[in-house]
Amino acid sequence: MPIKKEPPRAWQRMLSGRRLDLLNPSPLDVEIEDIAHGLARVARWNGQTKGAHAYSVAQHCVFVEKIAVELKPRLGREARLMALLHDAPEYVIGDLISPFKAAVGIDYKAFENRLLAAIHIRFGLPPKPPADLEIILKKADIISAFHEATQLAGFTTEEAKKIFSVPPRGTRFPRMVPLPTAEAQALFLERFKRLTA
Repeated sequence: MPIKKEPPRAWQRMLSGRRLDLLNPSPLDVEIEDIAHGLARVARWNGQTKGAHAYSVAQHCVFVEKIAVELKPRLGREARLMALLHDAPEYVIGDLISPFKAAVGIDYKAFENRLLAAIHIRFGLPPKPPADLEIILKKADIISAFHEATQLAGFTTEEAKKIFSVPPRGTRFPRMVPLPTAEAQALFLERFKRLTA
């Protein structure tokens, strides 16, 4: 009778000393310092942005949280924290563009959602954002992408309008400047600490 082999484990060792099982992530192995460290080192737009530094996922997450509050000013602390953490799984899996996610041949979204659920549980959040919040987060993410595309990634406004959508009138957004890694990490951690104080 053939011996049944177990599938290989997909572990990632974190700088905190935690070992995160990527296929079956435990909230007990999630640390905010690891998330901030990883996100500050993951470049949006595959690094194809203007400036001396890459525009990091850490900066993007802080920007999306600000946009979500612009869209819904009375957004509660828990919802704002979910906005900040919306791309947190990328601290270990990177920032893959949507067409590539579809091409990798696994249910990438389910994989990403399992990791996000573990992150949420670790910080006292529901495993999945409520449906109405998911709509706000998606809209905030698209608005962020529009501004990133036009300010940093070389898209014309007309190109960005076709791919993303036009941001709502009256929303105020600062000029985007990619930060050095340490500053992006500190920015993300500061925002997290304010939302969890």
